[in-house]
Amino acid sequence: MTMDTAVPSSREYLRLVLLGALVGVPAVLVAAGFLALVHTVEHGLWNELPAALGESMPPWFLVMGLPLVGAALVVAARKLLPGDGGHPPLQGLSVAGQPLRAVPSVALAAFGTLVFGAVLGPEAPLIALGSAVGAVVARLARVNPKQAQLLTMAGAFSAVSALFGGPLVASFLLVEVGIAAGAALIPALLPGLVAAAIGYLIFVGLGNWGGLGTTVLSVPGLPAYQETHIVDLVIAVIVGVVVATVVGASRRLALGVAARSEGRIAVPLFLGALCVGALAMIVRALGGDSQDVLFSGQASLPGLAVATSVPILAILMVAKAIGYAICLGCGFRGGPVFPPIFIGIAAAMIPALLFDRSPTVAVAIGAAAGMAAATRLLFSPALFGALFVGIGFHDAVPAAILAAAAAWLTINAMSKGSTTDAHEEQATKTAGSQATEVSRPQAPEPREQQ
Repeated sequence: MTMDTAVPSSREYLRLVLLGALVGVPAVLVAAGFLALVHTVEHGLWNELPAALGESMPPWFLVMGLPLVGAALVVAARKLLPGDGGHPPLQGLSVAGQPLRAVPSVALAAFGTLVFGAVLGPEAPLIALGSAVGAVVARLARVNPKQAQLLTMAGAFSAVSALFGGPLVASFLLVEVGIAAGAALIPALLPGLVAAAIGYLIFVGLGNWGGLGTTVLSVPGLPAYQETHIVDLVIAVIVGVVVATVVGASRRLALGVAARSEGRIAVPLFLGALCVGALAMIVRALGGDSQDVLFSGQASLPGLAVATSVPILAILMVAKAIGYAICLGCGFRGGPVFPPIFIGIAAAMIPALLFDRSPTVAVAIGAAAGMAAATRLLFSPALFGALFVGIGFHDAVPAAILAAAAAWLTINAMSKGSTTDAHEEQATKTAGSQATEVSRPQAPEPREQQ
């Protein structure tokens, strides 16, 4: 991502910061509304419908059929609406803005992906919807294109702050993706930080008002972890390397899927949906839960912390990695971050069970390693891993940092000097060829300044 850090001064800059605060509220409301819709429909299809059919779990025809329905919606969004469904997840986590005319395509493609079981997360569509809100405010406020770009970014990070449990992780993401800008980055990002903080208040409340309900990501009921152990630090490094290797292999598989899907939309999506449904049924036959294979894995994270079977954890980790690769490469639209977090926590829980280690530090290790492998960032994954287990478990922070560092070093070492780099670049260009127009930040046309 490129970022123009030129910002106005004095009175105009203060106005820009205040506009950032204004952007935060509608952006997070849009994010909350979209997440609520996704959760409601998902619950109806995967829980209430099986219960109405007299089943305790989704029957095979739903596990196989619902992903196909989702694929059909994504095909419709990408073929019939402008915008190609938004940013291709194979290109990584992007904060590029979306033009307003692309919003219906982004929303429909994300809905088809998230509700019907594709193995991708909600962060990318939330960024797109939040950036659209920022663009609307910029247009109404009649700011110039450079200021409009900052407000667009402010809307994006206000929306995603709700997903990552507050403005801190979102702000670190903001800093890391634009760190090449140096000292000029701070004033350029201040509107986004303010938007994220103000928007998050809509979830957590203010004073006697309880808000909409917090979306802080955490695992409830974790045991206390108040003393760092050397063995946990060693496990953190090993898990970081393993998770980065698995996620890197998933990405390479996804690149192969994308290369074979070049120029086509419908066929790869439907084949990918069939493969993911079949993968979920195979895991069920092996003793796992098909729901843990489908979806982003976000709702399944607390269950991993209380898992008791090493073989099932290993099966879920492998199956999730394969499903993630398929959905990443075949054309679904969603975020690339949460499935690797699931993979990371599953991987970390295996040595925790084998060596009788605390699940608390295992969750911190896995979350940090998974996010670092997915984003190729370092500081925000370490912070996320530490916050994910709760602010009362500070002794888990060193392990989370080591896991993130090991994953970051490994995932970058896998790409440096690799003969797949050129193929990766070409595949991501292919995956985004139809979305080139909407992957660039869009700003309103400049108006005459009085």
